[in-house]
Amino acid sequence: MAYVTTDQIRDHLSLTDDMATANAALLARKLAAAQGHVERMLGYTLAARFIDPQAEPVPDDAREAFPAPLGEAILQLVAWWFENRETAGPGARELPFGVRELITEYRDWSF
Repeated sequence: MAYVTTDQIRDHLSLTDDMATANAALLARKLAAAQGHVERMLGYTLAARFIDPQAEPVPDDAREAFPAPLGEAILQLVAWWFENRETAGPGARELPFGVRELITEYRDWSF
């Protein structure tokens, strides 16, 4: 279940309709990877915390209850991974600036 829509990704990346269509499969993979990464950093799945896991697709009211900072973290990761597809280079770094900070306050801390 994706909490960020493809329309939000297209708008975030400023893609035209034809660019979004041509890159639809790539964007879907980046979205799945970004959401999975955020969930691993949080220590829980978004579905378990924010919506009924039986709901598919994610209902609009669940999207509204979903914290905006987590959606922004997913969008930033998708954009970063879309724009920087190589694993090494001058711009290579662990996460885009601010992603960890967006996620931290929602994280489950256990020791």
